Amino acid sequence: MTSAYLEPCRPRLFGHRGGSAHFPENTLPAFQAALEAGLPYLEMDVWATRDRVVVVHHDETLQRLCGVDRRLPEVNLDELKRMDAGFGFTADAGASYPFRGKGITVPTLEEVLLAFPKAFFNIEIKQSEPPIEQITLETIKTAGLEDRVLLAAENHQVMKRIRTLCGDIPTSLSRAELEEFFTWVQAGCRTAYRPAGKALQIPECYGGKVLVSPQTLQAAGSLGMEVHVWTVNDPQAMKRLLAMGVDGIMSDRPKDLVRVAGEFHPGAPPS
Repeated sequence: MTSAYLEPCRPRLFGHRGGSAHFPENTLPAFQAALEAGLPYLEMDVWATRDRVVVVHHDETLQRLCGVDRRLPEVNLDELKRMDAGFGFTADAGASYPFRGKGITVPTLEEVLLAFPKAFFNIEIKQSEPPIEQITLETIKTAGLEDRVLLAAENHQVMKRIRTLCGDIPTSLSRAELEEFFTWVQAGCRTAYRPAGKALQIPECYGGKVLVSPQTLQAAGSLGMEVHVWTVNDPQAMKRLLAMGVDGIMSDRPKDLVRVAGEFHPGAPPS
């Protein structure tokens, strides 16, 4: 299998949890909105239910999205599907909740992959125990979309397990690997270093430190890695990062990102 994930022209434009500024995050309507806006890449997070079905959801608990104080890994799929994934969404600081009672559910990973087979998928495995790497990869392979996926994990042990199973599916770097990369950069890139992943997926700043800079981009490029920046919702920040030469931007606001990318690269498709 040869991955097609990094083949389209850059910059790579990602819907962060779909079009999550305007729709409940990590749901089918949010992903549909991102694709309709023109974003080829969908960023998402996965856990598994108690009965071992991989589902697309960011938090360990269901409180913020569904208003239910339960841990997702302790809930069976049939229970989860009775919950309202539009319950917690508000775009006006709680003045209204426009998606409550609209029948939006937490989707399974299989549902997302089959609904949008022409998209590219940035899948972050959030759950560390019990491990779900194997069933996540089985879901991807059953859908026949291994060549359209990048796998991510902040947890280093999860990332190590992913890489024993994923074959040619590209990965990003775990938190520990990011720290190793930035230590190498700060030391002047003078020692031998070979990253295990294909992409740095990082915020522009973290903990008072600037992570995305021309130095970072040059160092990553010298290693054959791309730099994808999250989560960028301000159009001026989008313009500045594109001018700097980042390889990709993740945004909750797909239409803004497509518009800015179109202005920055007139006449060129976003990817």
